[in-house]
Amino acid sequence: MNEMKSDEDLLSAITLGEDSTRQFKANVKNSDSLASEMAAFANSEGGTIFIGVADDGATPGLSGEDVARINQLISNAASHLVRSPLAVQTRNVPLPEGRIVIVLTVPKGMDKPYFDKNGLIWLKCGADKRRVNSKEELRRFFQISNQFHADELPTKAGIDKLDKLRFRDFLRDAYKLDYPDSPAKLTRLLQNMNLATDEGLLNLAGVLLFAERPEWIKPQFVVKAIRYPGNVIHVSDYVDTEDFSGSLRKIFDDSLAFVMRNLHKVQAGRGVNAPGTPEIPEAVFEELLVNALVHRDYLVSAPIRLFIFDNRIEIISPGHLPNNLTVEKIRAGNSNIRNPILVSYVAKGLLPYHGLGSGIKRALDDWRDIDFVDDREGCLFTATVHRKELAQAVLLKTPGKTPGKTPGKTPDMILLLLKEYPKLSIPELAAKMEKSERAVERAIRKLRQMKRLERIGPAKGGHWEVIEKSEG
Repeated sequence: MNEMKSDEDLLSAITLGEDSTRQFKANVKNSDSLASEMAAFANSEGGTIFIGVADDGATPGLSGEDVARINQLISNAASHLVRSPLAVQTRNVPLPEGRIVIVLTVPKGMDKPYFDKNGLIWLKCGADKRRVNSKEELRRFFQISNQFHADELPTKAGIDKLDKLRFRDFLRDAYKLDYPDSPAKLTRLLQNMNLATDEGLLNLAGVLLFAERPEWIKPQFVVKAIRYPGNVIHVSDYVDTEDFSGSLRKIFDDSLAFVMRNLHKVQAGRGVNAPGTPEIPEAVFEELLVNALVHRDYLVSAPIRLFIFDNRIEIISPGHLPNNLTVEKIRAGNSNIRNPILVSYVAKGLLPYHGLGSGIKRALDDWRDIDFVDDREGCLFTATVHRKELAQAVLLKTPGKTPGKTPGKTPDMILLLLKEYPKLSIPELAAKMEKSERAVERAIRKLRQMKRLERIGPAKGGHWEVIEKSEG
């Protein structure tokens, strides 16, 4: 932190009041208390303590005797009452009538975490400080300081929970190794690969990548996907919903398939029965889903949520961006590894991973209309992919039709929509096509008579099946 250049700079800083980087103290008499304040600054982003300044910003200052005493107290606290010792800077700034303010600068720590003499860890919380209390918070702090990562967490799963076939295939394809012929050799190999603990239990990375049923061991680390009608979340009204569990690869494949089956298809002049092209390139969701699975915060016991609306797709990951990353930085290709073990194995081909920091840029190259929100209070990161209007993306365009109207015959439009959205109800079809429900009912009745459409299951909970025309 830069030293103040003048008394005017000092006074200007004081007028800004206290915050997470500035603290005022009218006097200091307790070295233990000062040590905890210094540790809190060092464990955060660093900061400045103004001694001789009251809480309201008034500057009573200190006497010469106070200054000598407090400077000795600062030296003792920084050297002996904070672990590891801190290299702080002090500056004595003169005030009128011979009074003095001590400006104590505490740098951002390079050897976090810093403890007070009682072994407590303190963090800045606005203008105040707070103690790290819970195990989860302590783990996250060590994660931030790059001394601990969530994918290293031990689980209660032994090596018997390993999916032997999947792990065997990975060893063969990635390392040209045979599957170990004894439990002892298997345990040693997993430990050497950073997939098991010293006690022989699978760690979180080992479970997520290679356990036979990861959801039985860690049921919270799944993807919950919902396709809502319209553009808002409903309590009970949805078109499609599913929970995806299993290995990271299976979760990725199933989540991607869910997105793709709920996207519109652009016909580009082809007939109703032509497969069409997805309205948004599949590669966009490949990148965003890999990013969510690999870089989410596994210290937060919550699923990834995947919401599909008429106008957007949201991928909501537990955990905000790590450390000093911002949305602007990730858009530029910057990255920070939160789960290094997962990243190292995904890079070996377990997921379509193209390199650290490249996923967001690749997604944006393929589809510019993506927003990212880093919610630090809610501890969430959301990627929102915006969709085009239905009439632009799905429905066939016929020359000469009035813009804004749905072109083509009603039965053809119904077949097209139900092919992509088999669970649509008649009211939903009518709304999307801007037709009356009676007209849609007549068209569906005609299609069923022609054996082009069949209802599978009950009116509520069932779906439509489009029957392709037979050749010849």
